[in-house]
Amino acid sequence: MHTQQSPKNAGFTLMELLVVVVILGVLATFVAPKFFSQPEKARRTTAELQVKKIAEALEMYKLDNRKYPTTDQGLKALVEKPTSGPEAENWQKGGYMPNMPKDPWGNDYVYLQPGVHGDFDIISYGADGKKGGTDENADVTSWKK
Repeated sequence: MHTQQSPKNAGFTLMELLVVVVILGVLATFVAPKFFSQPEKARRTTAELQVKKIAEALEMYKLDNRKYPTTDQGLKALVEKPTSGPEAENWQKGGYMPNMPKDPWGNDYVYLQPGVHGDFDIISYGADGKKGGTDENADVTSWKK
């Protein structure tokens, strides 16, 4: 036997809708923080990968020229042949990188040669663009793996 509901009984009650809204609110309080922290994690991972790629390009530069670019020549020496000394006698045509990326926060990477922590130091100062910091403001460096 088939029963039909009258139009006034069809749909959801106000109580049912309130229960659904409360459940969605509770879920959002647990899921939203995880979801919104991912972009910052992605930026940090990108910076770490870029630092590694720059370090590899510096090693190739050294293999060809027997020395790293100086601090004054900077990372630009990986893209364009240095015009200031010391001369890069065997600079690879086309460079060692197609371009020099900015860090994920839009800042230039800092390059020191000789470095404080090794033959060279590569540094991104993180989200705040300032030395030091914690969490999203923490530095990404070539010596901390």
